[in-house]
Amino acid sequence: MTPFPFSFLSQLADWVWLVPALSLLAVVINAARVLLGRAQGDASEPLTAGLSSLAALGSLLLLIGIDAAALIDAVPGHRVLGVWFGSGNWQVNVSFLLDGISLPLATLTALIGWLAMRFSANYLHREAGFHRFFIILGFFLAGMQLVLLAGNGLLAFVGWEMCGVASFLLIGYAWHRPVATGNALFAFVTNRGGDAGFLLGLGFALAWLGSFEWSAMTAPGALAQVHARLLLLGFVLAALAKSAQLPFSPWILRALEGPTPSSAVFYGAIMVHAGVYLMLRLAPLLSQVPDLMLALVVIGLLTAAYAWLCGLVQTDVKSALIFATLFQVALMFVAIGLGWTTLALIHLCLHAGWRAWQFLLAPSWLALVRHAPAPPPAWLRDRQLLYTAAVQRFWLDKLAHALFVHPTESFARDVRALEEHFIDRALGEPGRGVSLAEGRPLIVGDGLPGRALAGMAELLQQVENRLLLRGRGGMAEQLLHRVSAYLRTLENLLEQPRYLMMAVMATFVVIL
Repeated sequence: MTPFPFSFLSQLADWVWLVPALSLLAVVINAARVLLGRAQGDASEPLTAGLSSLAALGSLLLLIGIDAAALIDAVPGHRVLGVWFGSGNWQVNVSFLLDGISLPLATLTALIGWLAMRFSANYLHREAGFHRFFIILGFFLAGMQLVLLAGNGLLAFVGWEMCGVASFLLIGYAWHRPVATGNALFAFVTNRGGDAGFLLGLGFALAWLGSFEWSAMTAPGALAQVHARLLLLGFVLAALAKSAQLPFSPWILRALEGPTPSSAVFYGAIMVHAGVYLMLRLAPLLSQVPDLMLALVVIGLLTAAYAWLCGLVQTDVKSALIFATLFQVALMFVAIGLGWTTLALIHLCLHAGWRAWQFLLAPSWLALVRHAPAPPPAWLRDRQLLYTAAVQRFWLDKLAHALFVHPTESFARDVRALEEHFIDRALGEPGRGVSLAEGRPLIVGDGLPGRALAGMAELLQQVENRLLLRGRGGMAEQLLHRVSAYLRTLENLLEQPRYLMMAVMATFVVIL
């Protein structure tokens, strides 16, 4: 019989769903407190931060327990906790994959998330959006744990989107500043291109495998090479966008608009590595498509060169750190393309911890470093064209704005014009109705449905007035008077003794 501590640890894998659920529970409680007006003023800040930190710590302790069980015995592997939904011959499970890739990264994410919560409690003290920040950060941690621990692509996509929404909300943290909202829109629109690739990969998986499970996608010989290539194209596109590799790099520079703790967690330590994790998860399938591996190497090298050159001319610490992050993440893609997945995983873990510490330290950088930043190297200053290109970040910002943001803004303006000039006028708006009949100011309508209802009401009113009531002496009143006269005559007849006797005799006849 297995001793108590080991049997307890071995059962913790069945409770892995609590890892994202604890963060979501803290989000729900804090959001309810805000909606009910219970989270106002300085006195309410410790409870909000405490609940969020406690949830992150609970997730961390649970993952440490699962890690201990994996070290003592073996990794739990694929765990199916239930059926999410299904149709016909296929179904989607609520499943988790606990292996040597997901467990270290999930534990590291929980640790960094808990430390960021503790750091933010003092850093954001008396900020107007204090409670909002903790709600969004808890929502992000839940989504990121779903990405890392999910046993199938669809559940991972849910977490993927949760991270995207949280990123958008925290970039636009200072929503009253047009620059913040503009940068949030830029990052959001750019990442939607990657999300489309993720959905494309899921669609191909469903069509050719009938399953979203990672284990089904990476099984040897499960897909023909042409199918594997098409499926991976979608996931590679999603990975490049989420990890800000070329040509999607400009969005991560705009993302620094959010608070420093969010920059540390999202773009320095955790979310920027989500694309690397996706490629590590699909590495067995990727090894069947050498041309895509070569493409990862080329894109990684180009991104590394771009980040290196641009990083040399930066003058503020956060921009320098984000280009250093891009450089390291690009090297991870190169390692995956070369088939060195273990090296990429170790690189990811070390870089995430180191970069989180650097970003959290960034506000104190001027106090810690008492000298001016190093100027760009002489060889770069002497090459004016290359130097200008590095300062302008190779004009990728303007190119991305022209390709992604400008069409989106134009489409939004067209949709708004369509709504104002056609849909609103067709459907009508509250408070804009006009009277349809002179002398009847209470019967108003706007738009086709409103005018139709008002016309119907007017018609029914006319029927009621002209055919039924029409005041005193109308048709209905005359009919009622006539019926009451007949009933009164019948009553008088029945009250006569002879008719009463006849009624009694008729009753006896019927009885006998």
